[in-house]
Amino acid sequence: MPFGAHMSIAGGLSKAFARGQQVGCEAMQIFTKSERQWLARPIPAEEAAAFQAEQARSGIGPVIVHDSYLINLAAPGEELWEKSIAAFAEELERCRLLGIPYLVTHPGAHTGSGEEVGLAREAEALTRLFAAGVGGSTRVLLETTAGQGSTLGYRFEHLARLFELVPYPERLGVCVDTCHIFAAGYDIRTPEGYAATFDALDRAVGLANVCCFHLNDSQKGLGSRVDRHSHIGQGEIGLEGFRLLVNDPRFHDRPMIIETPKGDDMAEDRENLALLRSLVAPTAA
Repeated sequence: MPFGAHMSIAGGLSKAFARGQQVGCEAMQIFTKSERQWLARPIPAEEAAAFQAEQARSGIGPVIVHDSYLINLAAPGEELWEKSIAAFAEELERCRLLGIPYLVTHPGAHTGSGEEVGLAREAEALTRLFAAGVGGSTRVLLETTAGQGSTLGYRFEHLARLFELVPYPERLGVCVDTCHIFAAGYDIRTPEGYAATFDALDRAVGLANVCCFHLNDSQKGLGSRVDRHSHIGQGEIGLEGFRLLVNDPRFHDRPMIIETPKGDDMAEDRENLALLRSLVAPTAA
């Protein structure tokens, strides 16, 4: 199974591949622009070409993109909603230009309008973009969330509702974040809890729609609804939950990306990826 990490694009998008190689990435996640800004300069044709050349050289793939944290497609207010749709359209088009298969997004926050209203708002925005063909074939992966504040996506039923409401199933998928589902109340620390969790996800959206994983331990406890990532095996989930996941044959070909804290030398990425690989039984490799 392809393991990887979220890599910086400092100095240019194509620079992420050399960093990924330094820590042993087989797959990789990036932002294509600052995640804290609405606007970004267009990607020049030569930069897109350099990105694709570096991907071919390094062999790292798939590359997954995460969208800006400012975007809220579930926003009840028209101004923020339209601004979010425009920003998400740009994210999708940047992915299309780079040949990115997956764009990960949090399903938004209803900010007081209620979960059903927020989900309908999110679905309307996605449907509008997909109907216009924005992003080509890039698939939007709805990321499971911890459920902080009014954030949607902390229950698998929320994802199921979005799949019901958006009539473009080929453009939707799921990204499962281990820290987030644990903080949301799904206990994956034992074989029984792990099985129950993924049975529930299968019933909700079908495991075939799970396209990637974010592998993060959780600083906070089960059901805390607090999103705080920890190094693999050093949080409340512990090693057994990750052992169960990386040895699950249903997910052997899905990219598994860490988003754990790290310093400039990225030593923590190397350590976390090595630990995850050590958990894979020979028969599951």
